[in-house]
Amino acid sequence: MSRESVVAKRYAKAMYEIAAQEGRTLEVEQELRALVLAMSEDVAVQQFIVSPNISETAKWEVLGGVLEGKLSVPVVSLAKLLVERGRTDVLPELLNSYIKVAGDALGLANATVYSTYALSDEEKRSIEVEFGTLVNKKIRVLNVVDSDLLGGMKVRIGDTLYDGSLSGKLKRLEKSFRRQAL
Repeated sequence: MSRESVVAKRYAKAMYEIAAQEGRTLEVEQELRALVLAMSEDVAVQQFIVSPNISETAKWEVLGGVLEGKLSVPVVSLAKLLVERGRTDVLPELLNSYIKVAGDALGLANATVYSTYALSDEEKRSIEVEFGTLVNKKIRVLNVVDSDLLGGMKVRIGDTLYDGSLSGKLKRLEKSFRRQAL
């Protein structure tokens, strides 16, 4: 595990504890997502934040002026701490760690569903129910349209991949034939 991963997990756990005390875990997650998105989309912001020629104080004066009032105090405080310590690079991994910590504590899991078409709300609910029962957690579905799939779908929850795609079934069939041929 890299040093950045360890640092990101520590910040994520601390952020979760603060958010849980205030009863705002999901709101903080949304704000962290917005912060990561805003900082990763704009190249000028990235260059400004990582520039060694600009002091951390000056960076925070600019960034703090934009964030304060738009995000909750804990998220703004975290952003300030990361800017002051030159650790804004861990923000994306911090978000992922926060989602995992909060999900574990709240009994939530994210499922990335790869399919050949955009799923309807009814199909998403069906997946939430079926896989929620399987993993004993409340599932949040993110649908990714993957044109490389021949049919069916793949569902990733954490480190586990459930492959119900046609291409996956064909690969398993081929593997079975090869074993029988030996």
